[in-house]
Amino acid sequence: MSDPAGENDANARARRGRNIALALGLAIFVILVFVVTIVKLGASVANRPF
Repeated sequence: MSDPAGENDANARARRGRNIALALGLAIFVILVFVVTIVKLGASVANRPF
């Protein structure tokens, strides 16, 4: 099993790098889904009657 207390700096740095890459990938995916949704809905969303 992994032992967080016995982890060296290289492993901690590698894990942090993977976590940052995963967070950036997720953020890019969310932004992409948002943009595609807005494009597909079109400008009529802002001009709809209430």
